[in-house]
Amino acid sequence: MESANNKLSLKKRILKSLKKWLMVILNPRLLLCIFIAWMITNGWSYVFTVIGTLLEIPWMIITGGAYMSLLWVPFTPEKILTVIIAVFLMRLIFPNDKKTIGVLREELSKLKATYIRQRNKRRQKRIAKKPQ
Repeated sequence: MESANNKLSLKKRILKSLKKWLMVILNPRLLLCIFIAWMITNGWSYVFTVIGTLLEIPWMIITGGAYMSLLWVPFTPEKILTVIIAVFLMRLIFPNDKKTIGVLREELSKLKATYIRQRNKRRQKRIAKKPQ
């Protein structure tokens, strides 16, 4: 399959990959899990800020605003946490959805294989450079 995929032009490979990822990301089940995960990590602070402002509740405005200010600090891992929570919820709520989870597992295994292959190449280069 990999060699057949390499025979396609770059444009077709990009379009094929883009189509696959759009189908995974736009899956209603995954979108629901991403929304729930976002509400767990960030959404509550926006809700607190809006409701606190509308109802003039100072502690809600302060809490929501303080957390939102932390979200805008560079290198905040909230997006990574949101994705991890969304995948966990996907596996928990929809355990039989092999289509989305299967694509994610396949891509993860490809990433691992690529990482291992590149690590081995670096090791071989380092061994070749060592004086004997």
